[in-house]
Amino acid sequence: MSRLLVDTHAVLWWLADDPALSSGARAAIADPSAEPLVSAASLWEIAVKRSLGKLRVPDDLPDEIAAAGFGRLPVSPEHAWAVRGLPFHHRDPFDRLLVAQAQAERLPVVTADVRFAPYGVETRW
Repeated sequence: MSRLLVDTHAVLWWLADDPALSSGARAAIADPSAEPLVSAASLWEIAVKRSLGKLRVPDDLPDEIAAAGFGRLPVSPEHAWAVRGLPFHHRDPFDRLLVAQAQAERLPVVTADVRFAPYGVETRW
């Protein structure tokens, strides 16, 4: 099974069946041989944005994500510590942590964010 790290916007667009999610991203997530993962960092990002009133999501969002077939990728101390060595191609702390996780776990990232590429992380969109 091929594991994929799904960026925050991509999982939200998947759940909402939003046309902003590209056909390539949809195919990567829906591939029966894939194991799409959502990082704890993405849930943290969503929680922060919701608390600031910038995003509306249901209270049971983590359960909805799991019910949609996404696995969870915890943030390990090694993931968090790896951020210290990343160049600043990207200033967003949530995305920088996703980059560190993708590098540490050797995972492609399902994302529309072109700022992941300079880190040498494989992306799918």
